[in-house]
Order: sequence, then C-alpha cells, then structure tokens
Amino acid sequence: MHDLTRSLALCLLAASPLAPLPSPAAATEASPGLVLTAGVEIASDDTPVPYEIGTMLVPENRSKRNSRQIGVGVLRVKARVATKVPPIFLLVGGPGVTLLDTIGDKSESARRRLRYWLDYSAGADLVIVEQRGFTLRGDMLKLHYPAMPLDHPTTVADNVAVTMALAKAAGTGNPGRDLAGYTIAECADDVDAVRQALGYPRISLLGASFGSQWSFAVMKRHPGTVARALISAVEPLDDGYDMPSQVYAAMQRIAFEAEQDAALQPYIPAGGLMAAARAVRDRLAAAPIVVTIPGEDGGRPVTVTIGLGDFQQSLVEHAASAAGWPAFVIDLYNERYERWAREIVDGRRAVDSALIGPLIDTATGLSPARERQLRTDPALDIIGPWNFATYLASAGAWPTRDLGDNFRLSVRDDTPILFVQGDWDTNTPIENLLGILPYYPNARTIIVHRGQHTGTLQLLRDRPDLWHAAMKFLNDGGMANLPVEAELAPVRFDLPDHAPL
Repeated sequence: MHDLTRSLALCLLAASPLAPLPSPAAATEASPGLVLTAGVEIASDDTPVPYEIGTMLVPENRSKRNSRQIGVGVLRVKARVATKVPPIFLLVGGPGVTLLDTIGDKSESARRRLRYWLDYSAGADLVIVEQRGFTLRGDMLKLHYPAMPLDHPTTVADNVAVTMALAKAAGTGNPGRDLAGYTIAECADDVDAVRQALGYPRISLLGASFGSQWSFAVMKRHPGTVARALISAVEPLDDGYDMPSQVYAAMQRIAFEAEQDAALQPYIPAGGLMAAARAVRDRLAAAPIVVTIPGEDGGRPVTVTIGLGDFQQSLVEHAASAAGWPAFVIDLYNERYERWAREIVDGRRAVDSALIGPLIDTATGLSPARERQLRTDPALDIIGPWNFATYLASAGAWPTRDLGDNFRLSVRDDTPILFVQGDWDTNTPIENLLGILPYYPNARTIIVHRGQHTGTLQLLRDRPDLWHAAMKFLNDGGMANLPVEAELAPVRFDLPDHAPL
C-alpha cells in the first residue's frame, strides 16, 4: 500500500535518516559505470562487516537517446566463503527508503541491520541497489507537502487539490531532470544493469512490500535472470492500491484474537471491536468533532476539527501495529480523543516526502478491472478511498506515464519463489498473494499467523528455524523443510490507559 497520508510520509522519512557516508578508501572498478570502494562497519555483536560501496551510472530515461546519466547507490557484502551461488539482491520497500544510511551510522538499529546483512551473506554475496531519485549516491528528490488547516476535517478533495498542485510543479521544480524516467520499470532495469556490471549471470531476489513489487518488475522485464526469489508482504504489480474489504478482513482477524485476550476483555465494548469501530465511523459521519489539546511546552492550546476521513485513515494506520490497534478503537469508542487529536495535529504539519513515491506509483497504475473493484468495494464506507483516490485523480498530472496492462498484469512465470505472507498484514493483505499464486507453478508459500507487514524480519526474530530454511532456499533452492504455515508468538495487546468503563 502506498498511502498518500502525510503521517505515513513522516514514517518513511523517520525510517531513513540520511547519515553521512565514510570517506573513500581504495577503489576498485567493477565496470566502466560502477566503481566500488571498500569499507568496514561493526555489527551489533561486534562482528566486522566488510563491504564495498559505489555509484552505478545509468540513463535517467532509457526510452530517450542520449539521456543524461544519474547515480544509483550500490553496496555489496561478499559471501564469507567464495561461492558460485547466485548473489542475493535485497530490494528495499517504499518507494522512498534507503538502506545505505546504515554505513556510518553508529546507532544500535543500524548495527542490528548490519548483523542481518551478515546472515544474508553467509552463503552468497549480498547486493543492495538503491532506488533512483532516492539514493545517497545520487539525487534525493523531494516533495514539500504544505501544512493542512486545523479548522476543518481532512477530505479527499483537499488532498487531490494539494497533490495536483505538487504534480504540476514537479517538472518546473526540478529543472534539467527528466522525471518521466522515474518508474518501477526503470528501477528494474537499474537492477539488471548492476547485475551485468558485477558480472553475475543470474541473481536471487529478496524483497518485501514495494521491494516485492520491484522484484516482480525485475522478473517481468528480465526473464531468465532471476534464479529464485524470497518475497514477503506481497504486492503484485497490479495491486499497488489495497482493496478496502481485504484490509478490513485483516482487521477482523486481529480483532478476533484481541477479544480473546483476558487482560483486554474487560475493555471490549458490547458487540466487539469491529462494531465499536463502526460506531465511531457513524458518529463522525454524522458530524465532525472539535478537540482542544494543551499546547506543547506550556504553549497556547490547539484546537483541531476531526472528521470521518481522519478516522478512516487513522483506523488503517493504527492497524499496521496490531498490539496498539484495539486500544485505539476502544479509546475513540469511549470518546477519549486527546491522544488521537495530537496525532492529527502532527499529521497536518508540513512535511518533506520522496518525489519518487507518486512518480513510481502513478506510472505503475492499475488495470481497469482492479480500479472498478476498488471504486465499488463494500468496505469503502469504513475504510474510505484514501489508499487510491488521490493518486488516481492526479495520475495524468505527474511527469511519468502509465506503464500499461501488458506490464502490470501477471503472466505464467516458472521462477522458483518462496512467498512468506502474514495474515494480519493490513498494508499488503494476504489476498494479494492468493490472487497471483496460480501464475507461479514453482512457488511455495508460508502463511504466517499473526504476521504483519514486517514479514521476514519477524521470522528472523521469532522463528530462526524458518529463517534458516528460507536462507537455504535462497542459497540452493531447497524446499524440503519448508512448512506451509507458521505461527508467531501471541501478541501482547496494549491496554487503554483508563479503567474499564
């Protein structure tokens, strides 16, 4: 799901602090377009992580002769022992997220990420290719979303107006750049360019969320070059905009387990969490609410008007973290609005976001059949059209152009794939996977009960046995010890910060 809500843009930026890169050491040339520089970082267990980092020069728009060259960051961690196993290309999510900020970052989270990279590279080279237009080794193209007013609820019409203005200004705001080249197809071609520059006949892919969509694009654009793929948080090319009823179904699964939790049960409203959510929806559909909260650091109080659209967006955003979602619904049901109001105020502030987000998403687009489903989905009344309405309305105003159904619709692909999908994933619902499985006859699937959007990272943390089996698949294609389902540890749900009513 590539949501337009600016609170999600904040999360993306928070996930990608732009740490400085180290000064160059001795450089080695992988190809005329890629020069790698060696370095070493220290992982969370104090293990040294040698790596090579560089910039791949690629055409900005391959459809145009003599297109200017742009830089795309590349990092490689070589296998601990030399091997002929295809390298693992790790494709990050987003669009508009970087992993190369790990280099030079001494924080514990960055050091843990390095530890993961060592695990990935135990049996094969690990290669990270950054996203064009959001790369620490090239351009970091930004959009500035203006602050939204606090005196009326958020509406789709307001978002469309702001986004249309940003789209029309994108070209003039980036002189000398050919923004039409910032598509997922070009990102896929960048991956293949790096593959060729490093001399790999074939590669394996590891991708989640947008990284999974990027993986599908690589397989579509460059058939036969992918030996195998591990794909989590599945987002097919035609499924960039989530179906409201499928998001709602994931919420229902979370709600069912939350209602069995002994500590949470005294707080559950009559009829359960989904009935409570609908009651809040109906209340805000009837009339917006006005909430005044204390100012920060003793400043003047702040008053915000909140409506149905704000609730629809927040309901989905909070469900991305199952542990806190029930308490969020319960608080709103009981008219305890202060914490939510603070979130709304924060979410309406001006924010910078990645320009490649709308460029890539609107070009990937969707088929007419899926658009029809979205616009007639039965859960629109409670989930709303926020996941798709603004980009669909503004698609023609962005410099990139629709890539077409021949690109985005699934076709038979015999690549061996291991799909790992959580049944609590509200960002890329499990139905995304179920809809494309028939096109991949050599695929295996692990359905992860309680699995949310972080997918493979949860496996790494909670079920290392499954993680090792998944890595074995990436290294040698073995599927013998892979189960069809797995279960993560029960969630410890947050409790409301008040006594049961």
